[in-house]
Amino acid sequence: METLKKIVSNQYFPAGAVLAAVLLFWAVGLLGGLSLLNNNQPPLTTLTWMLFVYMAAVLTPLAGVAAAVDLIRRWRRNRSAEAVGADEAALASEPTFTAAEGSAAPPVPVHNQPVTQQPPAPEKPVQKRPGSKKAA
Repeated sequence: METLKKIVSNQYFPAGAVLAAVLLFWAVGLLGGLSLLNNNQPPLTTLTWMLFVYMAAVLTPLAGVAAAVDLIRRWRRNRSAEAVGADEAALASEPTFTAAEGSAAPPVPVHNQPVTQQPPAPEKPVQKRPGSKKAA
């Protein structure tokens, strides 16, 4: 039961389930899932089945592409987050020197450099045009 909870709460589960359903739909269709059309059914049943199959044939490729894109996006995001975590761990494990250890001054990290700001551009005063008032 814990394994099922872990799978369902996984971030890849919704997109993976949609992609699996799309692949299952097309596999069943390729293996003879349209056999209902061969049977002698009432016209309304046949029409309903044809509309369902048509709608599914149009929408399942869109859902499959969206699910595949979502899975790839999540996978890439997780890979980049792991790479950033590894970089931060490597930086954290580097030795730091202090003045007590014999160094004259501790090294200054590059990312703490002061940022210079540009002064705001002066605004032009608003000039009123003479005669722009309308008579009431």
